[in-house]
Amino acid sequence: MEYSLLILVTPFLLFLFIGLAGGRLKPRASGIIGTLGMAFCTVVSYVVAARYFFGGIGKTGDVWTPVLPFNFEWLRFSERLHIDLGIFLDPISVMMLVVITTVSLMVHLYSLGYMKGESGFQRYYALLSLFSFSMLGLVVATNIFQMYIFWELVGVSSYSLIGFYYQRPSAVSASKKAFIVTRFADLGFLVGILILSYYTGTFDFSLLTTNDAELVTTSLAGGTFLGLSLATWALSLIFVGGAGKSAMFPLHIWLPDAMEGPTPVSALIHAATMVVAGVFLVARLFPVYVFAAPVVLDMIAFIGAFTALFAAVIAVTQTDIKRVLAFSTISQIAYMMAALGISKYGGHDGLGYMASMFHLFTHAFFKALLFLGAGSVIHAVHSNELSAMGGLHRYMKVTSWTFLIACLAISGIPPFSGFFSKDEILAAAFHGHPVIFWTLLVVAGLTAFYMFRLYFGIFRNGEREYVGGHKPKESPVVMLLPLIFLAVLSVFSGFIPFADYVSSDNRGFGIHIDLPVALMSVLVAVIGIGVAYVMYFRRSVYPSVFAGRAGIFYRLALRKFLMDEVWLWVTRTVIFRFICDPVRWFDRKIVDGAMDGIAWTVEKVSLSIRGFQSGRVQFYAWTFVVGAILITVLSLIF
Repeated sequence: MEYSLLILVTPFLLFLFIGLAGGRLKPRASGIIGTLGMAFCTVVSYVVAARYFFGGIGKTGDVWTPVLPFNFEWLRFSERLHIDLGIFLDPISVMMLVVITTVSLMVHLYSLGYMKGESGFQRYYALLSLFSFSMLGLVVATNIFQMYIFWELVGVSSYSLIGFYYQRPSAVSASKKAFIVTRFADLGFLVGILILSYYTGTFDFSLLTTNDAELVTTSLAGGTFLGLSLATWALSLIFVGGAGKSAMFPLHIWLPDAMEGPTPVSALIHAATMVVAGVFLVARLFPVYVFAAPVVLDMIAFIGAFTALFAAVIAVTQTDIKRVLAFSTISQIAYMMAALGISKYGGHDGLGYMASMFHLFTHAFFKALLFLGAGSVIHAVHSNELSAMGGLHRYMKVTSWTFLIACLAISGIPPFSGFFSKDEILAAAFHGHPVIFWTLLVVAGLTAFYMFRLYFGIFRNGEREYVGGHKPKESPVVMLLPLIFLAVLSVFSGFIPFADYVSSDNRGFGIHIDLPVALMSVLVAVIGIGVAYVMYFRRSVYPSVFAGRAGIFYRLALRKFLMDEVWLWVTRTVIFRFICDPVRWFDRKIVDGAMDGIAWTVEKVSLSIRGFQSGRVQFYAWTFVVGAILITVLSLIF
């Protein structure tokens, strides 16, 4: 399957072509070229998936086995430690190829209408291609260092897309915030990679994740630092990188502000692909976590469960529709992390792993649909605020119905896709850890509530005085087609027998609906929708009454529990005062001082001996004679 290389080469060439030659083309031509290129990538990805899963290439007996259609050595450090560049195809990487190319294609197509007339249209499509290339390279990496290279490329391209509207100070600040926060996390990732590779002697996933991670378990056995094993340190630091990219508490603060970018960018980067990179990282190294440092998985489970609840509570109070969806994304990604944390290795014991990947798959479609639907609404009313919306169902029926499908899917209402994937996560938690189960069940109810608060507030709840006084109208067909396609996927993607293809030990197993868990999850979702209906379907005093009775808790949630203020305090008081200031003093006084001292010494010595180059021949002759006499006397003495 060497042609799978086209999946990477195509978006990279598109980035170069549109970026360098786009200014000489008509703006719409750049968008069409980018969209056609991504359509080609999507077709190739589907062909790769079909041949891997159904063409007999990916399976040996009853086990899904990795395929390396392309690989070459780039840098060699020892016989076993080397950095390769290539393509590594296994069930989760093939699944991610389908997700990334599908959502990216929908965003490319949608943007032809949404971004029409924007300055920088060519730059926008060039950056979309760069991001797609980076994310695709990340998921097919053959080794962890190649993954790190593309990991950083994802950060660069997302930084550029978040700050696309560079004329706005808020967009510039948001892009810098995202870049800086994730860079701190990526430092941990890099240190973890170095520890892991130093003791195992390899970067390759084929060695790290096979044979039940025996290589890592034996290589890191016995080594400790500050009471923790080397494996625990290495894998915890690697998870820090994943937590930063996937916006886990307390590194979540960049994601809500990243909504400053164009709404289609939010759908692509911060809903469907980039933020799941951390989940994919943990899944890629899952056997290593299970056998070398299971305590880290426990930590991941609790961080995931807490983040899911924390973000869901904040989402209940937000009034900017994109920020509601941003906190929803944080909550749902944390759901996936929690599922990985409670999972084991093999068969039904690995239900959490399968459920996490299943939810990643279904969530990509309905969350992209939610963001693109929100973009359609913003395109019509020219505002992000719920207070500027209401009664839009009569004007935007296609957007309304597709948005409703996405809300039902994320709320876990059968037979929509989110029900099947969320039910498997809850089933894994129910049989694995009661505290995490009840936490995630509460989150399920809150999710249904805030999503239907959003739906009713936008499309029902009476009409408002719209911005500019004009009547909204439905979006153009080029924007509606992606909504319809994603809505179809949000309905039917849950019926895929996902466990037959993706599991922790690459052996398929049968799953069934856990009826008691399913009934509880549907019940809490229905309760959440019912409460949202009573409070928001029509205008009422209930929201203000609720906010008043919640008191300080509501105000804290509205201000995101002051996490931005906490990080500002940490940055200014701890990082700047105790790290940056001493480093700056050392740089100015010691480093600069040493250089200034050398310069001063050279200058003084030069001034003192400049007389030796006076240009007077008599002086040179006298000096020569004196020197010769001194050399003669010294030679006679010694």
